[in-house]
Amino acid sequence: MSVSYGGDSITFADSSTIASGFTGFKNRVINGGMDIAQRGTSFTSTSSANNDDTYVLDRFYILSDGNDIVDVTQTTTVPTGAKYSIGLDVETVNKKFGIAQIIENANCYDAIGGNVTISFQAKVSATANLDNIKCAIVAWSGTADTVTSDIISAWGVEGTNPTLIANATYENTPANLGVTTSFATYSVTANVDTASTSNIILFIWSDVTTTALGEFLYITNVQLEKGSTASSFEYRSYGAELALCQRYYWQTGTTGNIPAWTWVSTQLGTTFWFPVPMRSAPTAAVTTATNVYNFYMAGSVSQFNSISFNGADTRSSDLYATTSSKTAGQGGFFGVGAGGNIMFSSEL
Repeated sequence: MSVSYGGDSITFADSSTIASGFTGFKNRVINGGMDIAQRGTSFTSTSSANNDDTYVLDRFYILSDGNDIVDVTQTTTVPTGAKYSIGLDVETVNKKFGIAQIIENANCYDAIGGNVTISFQAKVSATANLDNIKCAIVAWSGTADTVTSDIISAWGVEGTNPTLIANATYENTPANLGVTTSFATYSVTANVDTASTSNIILFIWSDVTTTALGEFLYITNVQLEKGSTASSFEYRSYGAELALCQRYYWQTGTTGNIPAWTWVSTQLGTTFWFPVPMRSAPTAAVTTATNVYNFYMAGSVSQFNSISFNGADTRSSDLYATTSSKTAGQGGFFGVGAGGNIMFSSEL
């Protein structure tokens, strides 16, 4: 059987092809089409979900001049051919805001020292106020993958590019892109030539300080690629994009029965295996609520409100909980009920 490779497909001797999801990594942005939303599809001031420097749709985080500046949603307000966009809805007027993504060193080291191009599609709900949208290619010259995600030192007055923190440098000169109320494609190019650059950060923001409640900025099909020319947006399969996102963040939601055991009479343990190896040993957090975690053993169930962690590596994490008296050494099943959630993060 002969096999040839061309572009984004594999062609076999019988002329059949495999194309879906089989792409390279032209686009160094992950989830540029805003399809993956593991944390949820709406981010508001409830639980501080829309605070400055907070992750929202996978791999993207908010940068804003204060907290609760914009609500964030995964929207279906999109250009032709796209499925989702990220919608930034003004909640506190007269403040600058935007989104950013940090590119892991392993995914951008080959682009450092040469030209890179960011492209995306965007529109605003009205141009009376949201009339100055900008995009920056930012170089991080600190320790690789140890990035201070809040790269803004001072937002500045309207029309003045925000001042960046130490080790963060604009590689282009950000300028008004002239975004309108209709979707269009915008791009910027720069040579990433700052000495000791280790990560590239893309940053798209509204640089105005006169806004009104309910005004929207919509962004989708975000791409960062090598070279000086913006090419068509690279669509990867949903499964491929999800796996890329889960390298940085994964959460359980409600689960079925997972094998567990008691190592002493009042403690149970279990191991969560991540769907893909994570970027680094993750930090973990849980939703705390009444009786959302369950341990089934010997015909009975113990319920509890929270669980603890006993170390993690890139592939798995051990969990344990204090439960009612059981027999040490017996096995059972652990489950997460409605309203419970276990979250693992190794975001940059």
